[in-house]
Amino acid sequence: MSAPGAGGTSGFFQDAPSLPNVFVADVVLRQVLQRLLPAEAWTEVEADLVAFGDRAAGEMLVHAAQAEGNPPSLVQFDAWGERVDRIETSAGWEALHRIAAEEGIVAIGYERRHGRFSRVHQMAKLQMFHPSSATVSCPLAMTDGAARLLEGFSGKPFADRAFARLTSRDPQDFWTSGQWMTERAGGSDVAGSGTVARAVDGAGDATHRLHGNKWFTSATTSEMAMTLARIEEPDGSVPEGSRGLSLFYVETRGGDGRLANIEVLRLKDKLGTKALPTAELELRGTPATLVGEPGRGVPTITRLINVTRLYNTVCAVGSLRRGLMLAQDYAKRRWVFGRPLAEQPLHLATLAEIEVELHGATVLAMHCASLLGAEDCGEASPEDVAELRLLTPLAKLYTARQAVAGISEIVESFGGAGYVEDTGIPRMLRDVQVLSIWEGTTNVLSLDALRAIQRDDALGPTLTRVMARASAAARAVPALAASADRVVAAAGAAAGYLPEAFGGGSDAMQAGARRFAYGLTRTVVGSLLLEHAAWALQTLADERAMLAAVRWCSKDLAPYWVSDEASRRADRLLALG
Repeated sequence: MSAPGAGGTSGFFQDAPSLPNVFVADVVLRQVLQRLLPAEAWTEVEADLVAFGDRAAGEMLVHAAQAEGNPPSLVQFDAWGERVDRIETSAGWEALHRIAAEEGIVAIGYERRHGRFSRVHQMAKLQMFHPSSATVSCPLAMTDGAARLLEGFSGKPFADRAFARLTSRDPQDFWTSGQWMTERAGGSDVAGSGTVARAVDGAGDATHRLHGNKWFTSATTSEMAMTLARIEEPDGSVPEGSRGLSLFYVETRGGDGRLANIEVLRLKDKLGTKALPTAELELRGTPATLVGEPGRGVPTITRLINVTRLYNTVCAVGSLRRGLMLAQDYAKRRWVFGRPLAEQPLHLATLAEIEVELHGATVLAMHCASLLGAEDCGEASPEDVAELRLLTPLAKLYTARQAVAGISEIVESFGGAGYVEDTGIPRMLRDVQVLSIWEGTTNVLSLDALRAIQRDDALGPTLTRVMARASAAARAVPALAASADRVVAAAGAAAGYLPEAFGGGSDAMQAGARRFAYGLTRTVVGSLLLEHAAWALQTLADERAMLAAVRWCSKDLAPYWVSDEASRRADRLLALG
């Protein structure tokens, strides 16, 4: 390799990074799929993903650039003063929607060609789709969640009609769904939601009309939405609290193509995800259909949210992988101090640390996909259900934070070019920041993980499996024994920590919830990396997985602490003065 710019630097222009086939280049994802999938399924899935890897690195990027360069706009009135509230999106955005349908990004999970492993296939494809999609992956997440929810109401005309559309591969028939949860007073606390549902004797499926404000609605151009509201009593009163919320199905347009008593107040000006239309809506008697039992909206919608949280996890992994691919290619092109970055020891160490994080994130995401697939197909054991219940919030919160930190490091790895807008690198950081907010913030999900432990008894089965995986890996590959011992010790620390933390009361439990969530996730991931490393060594004679597992497990996996009143008093003083 010769240095660029020989004979002086005045004519030097830095080469831009380029992407290879994004599936072929992702060794970790390929290996994890090969391990998880039956041989026949792996052969079919590999062929599909290799073909899609070229599309994600080529055609899709052209459409995404067009969508990012032409963000959505709101036309509230026509030339004659009539209110139309039309959100206009770009040709690139529409093309990406068509590709999503054609590639079956949602459909794969419901065609179930490979049974319980169809979710693994689907999530692997999503991992490549998301970074090339200008965040079309967001409406797809809610579409998949709505499909999973409505599948449980098979036989009801509205559910069957929508499910067929949501899972179609035909771009002309394919629908996406919104998820209208956030209100001005609510946010993550849905108990503050104030939308009211008034019963009607209407024609068709509509059972109620909705009145209220939805403050932050992504996928605003979708053909349908799932939303929460409070059913008004005959005396005009409405129930309070989260237990007073019911779930409703809404088709956003009537037969005339106009919005169904929905006003688009404004499009949101966001930090990132600029191509994604996100709006504030006013519902003025919008026709809606009750889904499930009155007052059971929050438990009912959980089936949807579990899917959207997995999408968030996979999109975080995909974002970080894409950023690292670009940084790796750039490191071979960028020369500093007489040699390329790829030969600079400190730069290599930085990229290697990100790769270790990606090994962990990938095995975690695909493990969750496998558990969800088993539940979808009625093949999940009680232990599977418990582990999925706990890992869903943990995986979402942890990978989102990984992605933000990792992409920040990648921006820095490009130097000044990473801070220049037209390279596209800064947009990666802006877009990934939302992943720690969507579907519950880090703190909200940390508390949800505690609920999974307290109410659903999910910790015991999860830790039992953690220790079993670690011990099995040590037996298979003695070189992994020391790392396995650390994972087993961390699992024991997690089990021993909780009685003391819970005994300190609600405040003590909450104060330590975030650190506990991080430690527990690192412990689970350690066991999954050991399992994968043992397989990779024995099956492929590839030591990279072992190197990643050993490095991961060499960290302090479980730095737990129990909050006391003195530490909480210090928190109050430091946080608020």
